[in-house]
Amino acid sequence: MLIIAGHIHVDPADGAQFLADLKELAMAARKRPGNSAYGAAMEDPRAGRLLISERWTDQAALSAHLDAAETVAFVNRWQGRMQGDVRKFDASNERGLMDT
Repeated sequence: MLIIAGHIHVDPADGAQFLADLKELAMAARKRPGNSAYGAAMEDPRAGRLLISERWTDQAALSAHLDAAETVAFVNRWQGRMQGDVRKFDASNERGLMDT
C-alpha cells in the first residue's frame, strides 16, 4: 500500500476555489481502482494551508490516477499557484490503530 500525505499551500484568496476544484478531483479519484482513501482539509484558511491524505493499493493505481485527464487538468490549472510538501510512503503490516 502507498500512503500519500503532506501539506499544500495556496493563496488564501484562492482557498475556496482550490477546495472546490480539489473536491471534484477527489470524487473522481475515489472511484478509481486501487484507491482506498482520498482526502483534503483546510488546516489554516488564513495561511491557505491544506492537509492531504491518500491511500493507494500500489504504484500502478497511483500512476493511473496521476496520468488521468482530471488529475492532469487540475495540476495544469493550479501549477504555479500551489506549493507544498506531499510525500509518498510505502506501507506494510497495516493494522487497526489500537492493535499492537
